[in-house]
Order: sequence, then C-alpha cells, then structure tokens
Amino acid sequence: MIKIQRYDSELFRRERTQADADVVDIIQDVASRGDEALLEYTLRFDGCRLENMLVSQEEIDSAVSEVGEYFLETLRQAAANIRAFHEKQVRGGFSMSCPNGGLLGQKVTPIERVGLYVPGGTASYPSTVLMNAIPAKIAGVSDIVMVTPPNKEGKILPAVLAAAKIAGVDRIYKVGGAQAIAALAYGTESIPKVYKIVGPGNRYVASAKRQVYGIVDIDMIAGPSEILIVADKSADTVNIAADLLAQAEHDVLASAILVTDSKELAEKVQAEVERQLKTLPRAEIARRSIDDRSGIYLCRSIEEAIDIANDIAPEHLEICVDEPMKYLPLVMNAGSIFLGGYTPEALGDYFAGTNHTLPTSGTARFASPLGVDSFVKRSSFIYYTKEALNKVSGRVADFARREGLEAHARSIECRFKDEKA
Repeated sequence: MIKIQRYDSELFRRERTQADADVVDIIQDVASRGDEALLEYTLRFDGCRLENMLVSQEEIDSAVSEVGEYFLETLRQAAANIRAFHEKQVRGGFSMSCPNGGLLGQKVTPIERVGLYVPGGTASYPSTVLMNAIPAKIAGVSDIVMVTPPNKEGKILPAVLAAAKIAGVDRIYKVGGAQAIAALAYGTESIPKVYKIVGPGNRYVASAKRQVYGIVDIDMIAGPSEILIVADKSADTVNIAADLLAQAEHDVLASAILVTDSKELAEKVQAEVERQLKTLPRAEIARRSIDDRSGIYLCRSIEEAIDIANDIAPEHLEICVDEPMKYLPLVMNAGSIFLGGYTPEALGDYFAGTNHTLPTSGTARFASPLGVDSFVKRSSFIYYTKEALNKVSGRVADFARREGLEAHARSIECRFKDEKA
C-alpha cells in the first residue's frame, strides 16, 4: 500500500544505474568485430537469426498499411503538435561589431548524423520515435539512424515503423541493447558511426550510453520514470490515483508521489490506488513501484508542496489545484509541468506536443527536456582586421605574459614586428 508520511529530504534517495561489466565486454566486442558480433548478440538476446539488419522499404510500407488509418491519423496529429511546439525553439546565430572594429559571432550548425535508440522486441514505443526524430529534423539533422530490437520473428512492430516514416527517420536497423549503442558509437560494416545518441532504454542501454559518452554525445541518462503530483482538497481522487498508477506501471523502479495539504484527500487516494490496482493488466509491476518507490507526503500548504517538488526535481510535475497557473512561477525544478485537473501526464507522453524525453533522478535541477537545441552545435567566430588587432595587441600580449604564456604574446606581436622595428 502506498504510504502516507511527512517528507524528509534526508531519507529521499534515488538509485543510479551503474556500469555493468558485461556491457564493457559487449562494447569492445562490437567495436572490434562489427556486424558479426551484432548478429551473434541478436541471436543470443533476442532469439532471432538475421541475414540483414537494415529494415527494407517494403517492410516500412507494409507496417503503414497494417496499423490502420485511425492510428495513422493519430500519429500525424501528434507529429503536427510536436512539430509546432519544437519549431518555436529554433534559434539562429548572431554577429556583433566590436568598438575597435572587430566582428564576433555565433554560428549554429546541426549535428550531421544522429542515432536514435527505440526500445522494442515485444514492446511498442512509436511515441519515442516522434519525440526524438521530429526535433532532430527541425534542427536540420540530415541523417537519423534508428536502431530497435526485433522480435523473435525478426520483425519490428508496425506502429514503430509507421511512426518512423511519419517522423522522417532515414534508416532503421534491427538491433537492440548495449550492442546497438556500441554500433552507433563506433560504426560497423552496416551501421554508420553517429555523432550523438538519443533515446531511452533498459539499464544495459543506459550503461552503454554512459560508457560511450565522449566518443559520441548522448542526450541524457534517463530513468527510472517518475511523477510528483501536487494536489489540494479540490482534486479528484479517482484522477489522482489513475495518474499515480500511470507512472507506476512503467517499471518496478518508477516512483509515483503525491504531495498534498489535505489528509482527507491523502487517505482517499490511498484507498483508490488499491481499488484501481486490482484491474490493471500490469498490476504486478505497478504494485512493486507503489509499495517500494512511491509515497504520499502531507504538508501544511500548497506553497510548501511546491518547495518539496523543487527539492525532488521530478521528471513530471502535475499541479492539480484550484488555480494552477498561480503556482507556475514558484516551480524551479521540473522536467515537464502539467497544470490543472484535465492535463494528465499521459497527454504529454503522446500528443500535446511538448517532449516526453525529460531529465530524471533530480537532474531537472540543471537539465532540460530534449529539444531542437539537443541536435545543434554552436561555434563562435571572430574576425579582426589588421588595424583592429593592432589597437589591442599590447593588452593581449600583456595578458598572455601574466599567465606565463610567452608564445601566446609573441603570436600577437609578430604580426606588427615591422611597424615597431
């Protein structure tokens, strides 16, 4: 049963995924043996013998016809919402003149090739495809390489392939796990090396992403998933319990937290969670999350509840109170914020348009959701004329010598040796 208690920041801890020794071996093996290693791991871990990892256009077209027009239209509408939101994030470069006649600026350049990991096998995550590929395309990424594990028949679930086509993924490979991350980071005979890897996965995928960081960039080490709901006595008990369980069904390590100033609401939600749990298809997973990783915290006011939320810095924050917009300015640390009783977290997962790839485990204190900025690089540039450099040459040379870097100073002065001779 979900526990009702007072919040204690010293007792609130999260487990972090650690690197697994076997993941190190897998990465090294793929880096040295390439496709041969990938095919062996696919047979071992996915029970599937493949001749070719690349998904064909015929397979993609077949998937689109299989999912049905209703779901295709849902994907199109969700994609349009995601595109509209993320297009607002696009930023250009700039240039500025210096008083001495120089020119400074910043150039924004898309990352050329990005790898997208999509969990698969028996699971289907078309939303992950949309949330990662669409911002990348808006940023200008020219080559999105998607990897996802096949089922035992060597197929990718149709909904995932349909989403990939709508989102503009350029190529798709049937490979998953740590071996897929290694392939993206180092490249193989079939799979090209990428410059950044995005997308969620299990602890082996997360461990592999952590280990290849520096060889390539990564989006974040995400998970386990979490929600914190701030609610007052006006909140609907059934809805609050449903939103807690929607998070709890993700994973036994997921956390679902309610913070409220109403003891009556807390007790009703506690009972309602138990009632709803009985009918959930993923009740066994949700039960462990609710019992081991979740809780209801009582506080004195909604302002105090927001303080607790800022301390925890949740991935998802729902504010289910009478006037939710009133409290938005007080929120400092949250991945995504859902305001009001008719804005459940699931809306953001699939359809509204904001990104569902969010910082977890308290990293919302310093990290942001995936977005267009995740797929670009910023380069600064400088242009000085001879006259502009001459005006400041003495100061720059002096600065360099104060740091003990004589060659730096001389690299400035040598350009004006003739004038000062």
